[in-house]
Amino acid sequence: MTRFRCPYLKGEVELTDEREQHIAERHPDLLPEHRQRLAETLADPDQVRRSARFGSARLFSRWYTDVKRGKHVVVVAVSELKPALRHRVITAYLTCKLAGGDVEWSRD
Repeated sequence: MTRFRCPYLKGEVELTDEREQHIAERHPDLLPEHRQRLAETLADPDQVRRSARFGSARLFSRWYTDVKRGKHVVVVAVSELKPALRHRVITAYLTCKLAGGDVEWSRD
């Protein structure tokens, strides 16, 4: 398991081996080549959205001009309050356009 610093959530976000394998299998354009971009996106996102599909999930996104000629890296993290506060990555992917969801925070 890997833990990434996330100032927005005031803590760390866990990436389990199982979730990393899921991302690598479903989104091979992201992992393993751009693994460091997950950490960068959580530490310093361009935007944070509340997921339209899952209320406890947030989509952290950051634009990279040098990833596949320009793509957003999106890291989806869920926060669990019980039994103790815990944040974890459920998936991550590359995209040209950001999906829906309410913007909670944006870099201006």
